[in-house]
Order: sequence, then C-alpha cells, then structure tokens
Amino acid sequence: MSYNIAVIVGSLRKESFTLKIANALTKLAPDTLKLNPVTLYDVSFFNQDLEATPPADWLAFREKLQKSDAILFVTPEYNRSIPGVLKNAIDVGSRPPGKSSFLGKPIGIISNSPGPLGGVSAAKHLQNILPGISGPILGQPETYLNGVGDAFDEKGNLTKEPLQKVLQQYLVAFAAFVDRQSKIAA
Repeated sequence: MSYNIAVIVGSLRKESFTLKIANALTKLAPDTLKLNPVTLYDVSFFNQDLEATPPADWLAFREKLQKSDAILFVTPEYNRSIPGVLKNAIDVGSRPPGKSSFLGKPIGIISNSPGPLGGVSAAKHLQNILPGISGPILGQPETYLNGVGDAFDEKGNLTKEPLQKVLQQYLVAFAAFVDRQSKIAA
C-alpha cells in the first residue's frame, strides 16, 4: 500500500534549507510513501471573521491536508519557535472548530538549522501545538537536523551523506508508523 503524505514546508524563502530538505525527502522516500511538498506562499492570514465564507486559498490548503493520509512538518527555527507562517497555516488548517484538517492524521516532525541545535525548540513547539487538532505524533526517532548549511550543492541536491542516512532512517520509521496508524484506524 502507498500513502500520500503532505509535507508542509515551514519556510517561505525560495532557497530555504527547509524546502531543499522537503524536496530531498521526496527522493529518499520508500515506495510506500508518496511525499507531496506543500508550500505556504499562498496561505493568507487567518482571521476568524472570514470563517463563515473562507477564502479560496484556505479551502485549497485544507483540501491538500484532507486528501493526505499523513502529514510531515519540515520546519526551521525562528527565535526559538516555529515561523509565523507555519503557525498561521496550522491555524487555517485546524479550523473550523472540531473539523481540523489535521484530525486523525499521523504526524511527523523534522526540524532543521544551519546551527548546532537543529531547530529542536521549533520541533518541541510543534509537539505542544498539535495535540488536540491532529492525529498521533511519531515520537521516535526525533529528528533535529543541524549543520544543514553545507548539505546541498548549487542545484539544491542533498549531498551530505550522513544527513541522507538520517533522513532515510526517519522515513522508514515514519512509513511504519503511518502503516500502523492506518491499521488501527481501520
């Protein structure tokens, strides 16, 4: 069985390490996972006043989440937390109340940073935000990618072999997690 995975890219920068990691994941994924990077360029700001007639971009984003079997967040760390654009996307996707597009979907989290801590604070904040609006979150392996600044060539290809191995190990664990959760839900 193959599962469709929405890979939410938590950065808007066109040459971001986060987007490069999301693209690398699509190439490294096992056959059981079809990863679809979802950028947040077009997700407008959440405003509860608009909920009665949600903007088309909110509906399109929610539909991408609803059509997925699981969701994988790939995020940088901004000021010891997640980027505002990612929090906004979570707010948009989690509404209307009780009808979160994340609800019941297995969740994975990969954080990254060119620095030594690998975005651990961003990952921990996601672990605090998502319960109650999402499905189960993969607890192990925790993946905080540090030193990603020199991991890609000029074309954006992942060339750092140890990082490739970490991502492959994570994807194998995530695939097994998604499969287990799918069987539990059935």
